[in-house]
Parts: sequence; structure tokens; C-alpha cells
Amino acid sequence: MSQQSLISQVVTDLPPSGIREFFDLVATQSDVISLGVGEPDFPTPWKICDAAVEALRHGLTSYTSNYGLLQLREAIAQDIHHRYQVEYSPDNQILITAGVSEGMDLAMRAVLDPGDEVIIHEPCYVSYKPCVALAGGVPVVVATSAEHDFKLQPDAVQAAITARTRALVLSYPNNPTGATMTRSELTEVARIADKHDLLVIADEIYNQLTYEGRPTCFASLPQMKQRTLLLNGFSKAYAMTGWRVGYACGPATIIKAMMRIHSYTALCSSALAQYGALEALENCEAEMAEMIAQYDQRRRLFVAGLNDIGLPCFEPKGAFYAFPSIQHTGLSASEFCRALLMEEKVAAIPGPAFGECGAGHIRCTYATHIDQLKQALERMERFIAKLASDELSAQVKSVLAATRG
Repeated sequence: MSQQSLISQVVTDLPPSGIREFFDLVATQSDVISLGVGEPDFPTPWKICDAAVEALRHGLTSYTSNYGLLQLREAIAQDIHHRYQVEYSPDNQILITAGVSEGMDLAMRAVLDPGDEVIIHEPCYVSYKPCVALAGGVPVVVATSAEHDFKLQPDAVQAAITARTRALVLSYPNNPTGATMTRSELTEVARIADKHDLLVIADEIYNQLTYEGRPTCFASLPQMKQRTLLLNGFSKAYAMTGWRVGYACGPATIIKAMMRIHSYTALCSSALAQYGALEALENCEAEMAEMIAQYDQRRRLFVAGLNDIGLPCFEPKGAFYAFPSIQHTGLSASEFCRALLMEEKVAAIPGPAFGECGAGHIRCTYATHIDQLKQALERMERFIAKLASDELSAQVKSVLAATRG
């Protein structure tokens, strides 16, 4: 028996992450300005760190309930009610997870039977389709486009529904595009979900990073609470990516099913990280607001800069990503990113890493210092000028020729 034959066919068929593949290439370069990593460049606020250290000093290092710390679940319930006027019971409608990624995995395994279909709008975060496949489901892709500012179109959702459709994954504000949807636009999607009895798995990890208007919690829409599984966490708004604390809120039956899987796998999120998350909710609103204000400043500068240098970019109104078009350059997104990295030491991610409809675009994060963003724009402008005048280095020309060959 070969070693390869020991591997599950589902795992064998999983494509490698387009993000990770490009990061491996970045690791071979020096003096790189990275616009690729989707995480805050701010350190975790000291209040949060101090709370975790204080928990450590008091020996609060044991397992928590499989559902998570009750105090944290109570704080999450209060926060959601304060922001969105949606009520969840901390006793049985909230589960603390190891980040939103674990929450998505648990959700798929808890609700899908083999062959069930899940509608996913693309471009989207890279883990959604693999989570569906690993749970035995079938991902059904609905494309979004720059023509509609990457908003999900209700007609496209309606057209994708079959007798096997079980759920819809909704991800706004969106990674990688920065797109948002208004309450009225989401209401149109809600009507379809209600009509066809779909579960909506709403990944709202970037909800607080909404720069125009108020963010909408999908569960707050009429008749949606009982058919929505809300996923959120602390990574983005509180600069806590490495802490791995997320949460799921929803009907008690679904949360209980997710908890059952969670209790056999992760058991619980880190107790110290949960105490840090509790501090974040109770005492770090000002720190979060300051970070969001700085992201907004960077957003306006960077997106304007992209358009000025000849990379058309629609205005992202959430998250911390820009998704400019590079179609007019004649290069594919992968070719563009490789050449930009080699020629000018700027790292961005090819759009197709987030789905085929990301072709012709690249993802750039503006979660980096504003001086770095200005320098990146200067380098990108030089690169575009070299493309136009065919003055790329011989090495880059050789790599591009080999890629196309």
C-alpha cells in the first residue's frame, strides 16, 4: 500500500491555498512591502494582554466549558443586543470557537449530509469551499462582479437553488473585495432564504470595519434570527488574530450540534484568550474605534492612489482590502503579482486565489502603516510604467515567458 493511498480522496482533491502558495514565494524575497497579509498591523491593546496575564497569574488555565466561559458568552450576548438589537441566550445559543474558521468548519459538519449543496458567493475567503467539501457537501458558486461592486445579486442566488440546497454562506463586509451590502439589499437575500427554507451562515468578522453607514447583522432582519448562524470574533476589530477566539450564535439546536463536535476536537478555546476577549468587549471600545479610524484614513489614501496610478479600483466600504483591476495590463493576476514582487518588491495576492471570478484583479490589504502604503504606491506606479514601456528586467521577462510557455 502506497502512502498516497492512505490519504482521503476528499483531502487529496483539495486545491492548495492560493494565499499560502504566494506567501511561500514572498519568503524568497527581501525588502518586501507586503500588502498580502490579511491581519491588523496594530498590536493587541495592552488592556487585553494584561487581562490574559492576570488570568495566568491567578491560575485560570484550566479547561472552560465546551461552550466557553459563561462570562464571555454573557458579554457577547450583551454586545450583540446593544449593537443590533438581537437577543441570544448565553446558556445555549452562543458557542466560543477557535476563531471564525473553526466556527465555519463546525457549522458545515453540524448541518450537512453527504450531497447537500451550499451556495457560496465569490470572490470569498479561501476556506469556505474546502469546509463544505470536508463535511461531505457540494459548494455551489455564485459569482459577483465589479459591475455591481461585488454585491451578491438576488437573481443569481435564486438561479443557483436546487432541491439539494441546504445553506447559503454570506460574507459582508467581504474578504477580498471590501464590498458591503446595505440593509435593504440584504433584505432581498433574506426573502429568498425564507422562501426556500435555507440556513444562512453569516460570516460577519469584518462587521465593525464598516466605513459608511451602519453595519447590518443578518440575524436582525425580519424572520431571519431562527434561520441564521452568526459567526464573528475578535481577530480583526481588536487586533487579536493569533489569539484564536471566535463565536457562533444561532438556534439552540444548531449550537448544540456544533458544540458536540467541538467537544471532541478542540474541547474549548484557550482560557487565557477567552479572558482577553472578555476584556476586549468590556473595556476596549475606544481602542477599536481608533484602529478603525486609521483604517479608514488608509483606505481613502490607498484607493485614491490606486486609481491615480492607473489601477482601477471600486470604493471598498468595509474590511481592510482593496481589489483593483489589472486586466488592462495584459498580464494575468498571477503574472502581475509575480512580476510586481520580483521587480519592485511589493507583495499582493492574485484575485483567483479567492475564486475564478477574481481573475483580472489583485487583493491588496491596507492594514499596514500609511508610510508603507505611500511607498508601495510609488513602487507600483514605477512597475506600471515599466510594463507600458517594456522595460522590465530580463529576469522578470524570462519568468513571464516561462509561465506563458
